[in-house]
Amino acid sequence: MKRCLQFSAQVLPEKEQEKAPAAVKRLPAILPKDAADSKNMELISPKIRVFEKYAGRYDKWYEKNKYVYESEIEAVRKLIPKNKKGIEIGVGTGRFAAPLGIKTGIEPSNSMGKIAEKRGIEVIKGIGESISFESSKFDFALMVTTVCFLNDVEAAFMDAWRILKPGGLFIVGLIDKESALGKYYWKNRARNPFYRNAVFYSAAEIIGFMNKTGFKNFKAVQTIFKKPREIKSIESVKPGYGEGSFVVIRGEK
Repeated sequence: MKRCLQFSAQVLPEKEQEKAPAAVKRLPAILPKDAADSKNMELISPKIRVFEKYAGRYDKWYEKNKYVYESEIEAVRKLIPKNKKGIEIGVGTGRFAAPLGIKTGIEPSNSMGKIAEKRGIEVIKGIGESISFESSKFDFALMVTTVCFLNDVEAAFMDAWRILKPGGLFIVGLIDKESALGKYYWKNRARNPFYRNAVFYSAAEIIGFMNKTGFKNFKAVQTIFKKPREIKSIESVKPGYGEGSFVVIRGEK
């Protein structure tokens, strides 16, 4: 049973909540419809190709790091609205969407998407920079450890803003590049097939992107305060960022 952690998420300073400038221009869809088929692998960017090739290995990480995974779930859960219609952008194998009750996901990797579908997720093949849904459709959108694989963060955040209803919430979970774990991943990225082509961001940088693309009223929580191999139970979740390696930030449309 997951333990309950009671607290209010930290509301971030007003200087991080200034009104955003003009919207970023949307990118056209750049992923061919059949790009995830094996014969078209050369069309897929290296960031996506690695997940197409190692989807099973990726998914098993969550089993091997059970308490890290469950700690991250608890942190995300703190900022997810209850009983609302949501979507996960970069749903992967459905490891977050499924336990959080999110029924729809966007995913460019066919191999990853097939695993998510087995977990009951409706997977739409696509990329975060150009989401194939009409405007103002969802109450919230979630993006967990996906930002570092985007080709254009601002374009993806702007499209997330577009598909949200007025007052909708955008929740971003990431490994903070300024944290101990973020620095370790960055230093050793050449040895990790998943992070080799990734671009890491700090929590402050993500708030900057969210602010620039129209979001406001930010809140943040954090967890993972030890090295993953040292975590033997679910970690606590604290407000704000700057201590924990895994940070979740929420902005409002």
